[in-house]
Amino acid sequence: MKGFLHSVMAVVAGLGMWGQIAVQQGAAQQIDTQQSTRSVVIHAGHMLDVKTGKLLSDQTLVIEDGKIVSIGDSAGAKAPTNALRLELPNATVLPGLIDAHTHLTMDPKFGYEELGVSIPRQALIGAKNARVTLEAGFTTVRNVGADGFTDVALRDAINAGDVPGPRMLVSGPLLGITGGHCDNNLLPYEYHAEGYGVADGIAAVQHKVRENIKYGADLIKICATGGVLSKGDDPQASQYTLEEMKAIVADAHRLGRKVAAHAHGAQGILWASEAGVDSIEHGSYIDDAGIAEMKKNGTYLVPTLYLGDWFLENAEKNHVPDFYLAKAKAVMPVARKNIAHAFASGVKVAFGTDAAVYPHGLNAHEFAVMVKLGLTPLQAIQAATVNAADLLGWPGKVGSLEPGAWADIVAVDGDPLKDVTTLERVKFVMKGGEVVKNEYGK
Repeated sequence: MKGFLHSVMAVVAGLGMWGQIAVQQGAAQQIDTQQSTRSVVIHAGHMLDVKTGKLLSDQTLVIEDGKIVSIGDSAGAKAPTNALRLELPNATVLPGLIDAHTHLTMDPKFGYEELGVSIPRQALIGAKNARVTLEAGFTTVRNVGADGFTDVALRDAINAGDVPGPRMLVSGPLLGITGGHCDNNLLPYEYHAEGYGVADGIAAVQHKVRENIKYGADLIKICATGGVLSKGDDPQASQYTLEEMKAIVADAHRLGRKVAAHAHGAQGILWASEAGVDSIEHGSYIDDAGIAEMKKNGTYLVPTLYLGDWFLENAEKNHVPDFYLAKAKAVMPVARKNIAHAFASGVKVAFGTDAAVYPHGLNAHEFAVMVKLGLTPLQAIQAATVNAADLLGWPGKVGSLEPGAWADIVAVDGDPLKDVTTLERVKFVMKGGEVVKNEYGK
């Protein structure tokens, strides 16, 4: 044995500095793996059952291999003797939050400034924003649009443990028509610039769906209407036809992928729901016909509301071009009135932010706007937990604290049912049984 150890040390010494670092990193990874399989016990002063809305007192959660094994009153809890114990006696715990509309590989850059960000740079931006988002309490996100499959690379890096970040479901490039919201319309003809996901006609959109899936997309994102942060198009105008959207949905669903549709205009919302998309993103001009169609089909609405406040307040500082700002001033105030009507009408709602229009990490500011427009705090929280988990196709895995679910847990001071803004100040984050952030100490 002694001779073997001498041989190993000789090999390490011969590797030089970088070789030694690699060995040390390998050892650290082994330690991390050992820690992730260790039992963890969390004692929580309060726990929010997001399904029932009950705030339970003095709860103990037992976690093994990154999943919740049991939850119950601390008085009768049985926990492994060698478990890591985390004491949160003055906190309220709830499931890790879910943002169903993010763009982690992008930052708030508007107009021609967007053209200066390369694909490699976007990937590195994504690594930064993944960490910020996770530390803000969002342990799962749906990334709905990224150039060059940078979101696929980011998801895979997170899953491999290379960088910290939330669980990700990713779309890859956005599908859209030539000259539409998902195209690159900032440059003149001689540059022949085109968005990565541009496709026109049934055969072309089918090919693009299959191509995105080939290169790693978990879902498909399409642009059913024009948008705000794009040049030369109208947010109220439909872009993809009903037939094109039906072809997209048919291929995506057959291949096991859901479809999210960017849609501001009423006609595009109606057609997208009729075509069978799983969610409408934004929904600014939603009307009674669209609401009725969405309720009939079970289509989720993913409103993105707080961005309006941040964007308009910071437009001058961020040098937002006039052709963006004019549309924003027209669309954003109207959207709130229409979304409030959709809430009151009982459409299914999942939480989404469009983070990247404003800085990542501020995602939880969305809750207060949702409540202002008519949801109860519990309904807003459910939109970011059980509802979003259902939309993503991960019910029972994320978005709830129950045996068998991944141990994705956040904690805050106070009662978020009384003050939903407490979720803007998350103090404890766990993902898969690993502590990411703990301002309470052990």
